[in-house]
Amino acid sequence: MQPRFVVTGTDSGVGKTTITLGLMASYKKKGKSVQGYKCGPDYIDPTFHRAITKRTSHQLDTWMTSSEWVRQTFINGSNDADLSIIEGMMGYYDGRSALSDEGSTYEISKILAAPSLLVINISGAARSAAAMVRGFQLLQSDSTIKGVILNQAGSSGHAELCKSAIEQLCQIPVVGYLKTGDTPTLPERQLGLISALQEGEYDRLIEQLSVTIEKQFDLDLIDKIASEAPIIPPPPREVKYSSPAKEKVKIGVAYDEAFHFYYEANLELLRQAGADLCYFSPLKGEGIPADCDGLYLGGGFPEEYASRLSSHPLLFKQLKEAVVDQMPIFAECGGYMLLCESLRLTNGKRYPMAGIIPQQIQMNETLSAIGYREVNILEDSILGIKGTKLRGHEFHYSSIRSHEEVNPCFQYDSWGKNQFQGYLGDSLVASYIHLHFASNPLVVKNIINACSEYKKKRSNLI
Repeated sequence: MQPRFVVTGTDSGVGKTTITLGLMASYKKKGKSVQGYKCGPDYIDPTFHRAITKRTSHQLDTWMTSSEWVRQTFINGSNDADLSIIEGMMGYYDGRSALSDEGSTYEISKILAAPSLLVINISGAARSAAAMVRGFQLLQSDSTIKGVILNQAGSSGHAELCKSAIEQLCQIPVVGYLKTGDTPTLPERQLGLISALQEGEYDRLIEQLSVTIEKQFDLDLIDKIASEAPIIPPPPREVKYSSPAKEKVKIGVAYDEAFHFYYEANLELLRQAGADLCYFSPLKGEGIPADCDGLYLGGGFPEEYASRLSSHPLLFKQLKEAVVDQMPIFAECGGYMLLCESLRLTNGKRYPMAGIIPQQIQMNETLSAIGYREVNILEDSILGIKGTKLRGHEFHYSSIRSHEEVNPCFQYDSWGKNQFQGYLGDSLVASYIHLHFASNPLVVKNIINACSEYKKKRSNLI
């Protein structure tokens, strides 16, 4: 069996993440091994899933990858789990385009034959709540919606009114509700919920949330719905997106509270291809691991730790030496910011960064960029030859200020206009875009080959 369900919603902000976390915590307390997944490109919510389930949560994205990849990723992650909980993105039918279901939670739920629980906001509604649910049921005749969760109820009585209307008119069970103010407010940050790696009141808030869920949700009914999902047959052969190189290479991966936004698939594909990943903390001032053949500097919240990061000149010196030595380095978003000259916060304070890329970072109060990106590599690089295509996602609150012309690494189309982004050095590729390596697995091979060549050069110099 592969018990599973999707927590989806009418739109963004309807409460999917809060409810997902509460359900994960509640089922964990019942002794279940819970496996988490996140639809779409988000890398923050999976961090929270992992903190609760103690298992790596995986992104499921059909636009950046493929339906085959999504199915294989789910099967691999769920084999030894008692229950899989898949958190949706935006609204149930929202994806890459308003004109299709591509990349939507609906599409992923169909690929995985996973029953969906639709979260709706019933504030100020009664019988009209049924109209919302009925609309979602009818937009696609094969919708996977098997239950409804009510959020922002004014009272238990209000929730019961909406429940009666929905069950009468939609022939679908209401499996739980949350009242306005009866759950703790989870702290938020620019990119969503605050990083689960940070300490504070996180554990206490989740415990309060799970207690409320246990009182106001029918966990046995949800369990029954999840258990009725059909078995997903394995593909005729396991999907292999990378194959081991002849010899292993060692890649240093920045990982701490300031740098932890990675697609788990990228790390796994590098491992499969022969990379020994060695983690280090720039925030703690840890140096580049000895004998590294390459570096992967991921995204995160460097702006939240700018003062501490700027106090580690030894790391900055090592990064500069690595660039001069032409060590292969791939940096995305937060890692890109780390390599620039300075980071200026919204309060006007400016902090020096590594000073490798001749650009300054300015944090903004409003969102600077968001969206999927299909990029072309502009020149031969450690990622591949000129013209190589990759897909990824961009989301940040900072902007770049350049005092001299730099070589961008990527070009992409945005509403019919050519956009150029990032920085390309001899062995350095850095940009705001979080690439998904499964969109073009040759990139993994190219990175490993570049690291292998560097390893040979380094060995000859010793």
